[in-house]
Amino acid sequence: MNNSPESLLLPGERIDDLQLCNLRIIQSPDSFRFGMDAVLLSDFARVRPGSLVCDLGTGTGILPLLLYGRAHGIQCDAVEIQPDAAERAQRSMALNGLEESIHVHCGDLRDIRSLLPHAKYDLVICNPPYTPEKSALLSPNPALSTARQETHCTLSDIAAASAWLLRNHAKFSLMLPVARLTDAFETLRQYRLEPKRLRLVHANEKRPARLALIEAMLDVHSGLIIEPPLIVKDENGNDTDEIKRIYHKS
Repeated sequence: MNNSPESLLLPGERIDDLQLCNLRIIQSPDSFRFGMDAVLLSDFARVRPGSLVCDLGTGTGILPLLLYGRAHGIQCDAVEIQPDAAERAQRSMALNGLEESIHVHCGDLRDIRSLLPHAKYDLVICNPPYTPEKSALLSPNPALSTARQETHCTLSDIAAASAWLLRNHAKFSLMLPVARLTDAFETLRQYRLEPKRLRLVHANEKRPARLALIEAMLDVHSGLIIEPPLIVKDENGNDTDEIKRIYHKS
């Protein structure tokens, strides 16, 4: 039996090194590939060794892998609606020997009550589609349109699923464009998810914030902490020290 990493690849796929604890991921140029937003979200989320985590819309499986790299011993259930993406994520877990720690479920998060148990998780994390359905032209690639636009789930669907999954006072972390921030806060509160931490992401010090990192908690009192901004590039166009830290370059 061939157990080499290459044996896990389908035609056109590749293995990328995550530069973290020897973790690797399988990606396809024809499908959605993770970007900086997933890396920033994984760094923002608060996770400890032994935490029970759920990733909604796992795609390539990048968030569970990065969280595992930060906190060995987590147990994660990762939900993905697209069969091809879910199967690829499962092979990434096999590539890293993490089949017993990170379980990929092919299913619809809108049916979360039939997929995963109630009030079990310490952390739910999600890098959701950024664009509401019909607000922009759909990509002709179904995999990309599902990842980028709310064709299969809305922010309300994600919040409802998270509220079902989280134990009392547990955390929900997500990333959204700043333009959707007020709607996000309103939606989260509808599902008893109180915004507790906010961090805005700026391309550089002179540019307005483009993305927002949000942490909410289930059934807690109000009280929002706005953390210092996360600046991606310095005045010379180089990665800031914090970006270097997040990407393990320093």
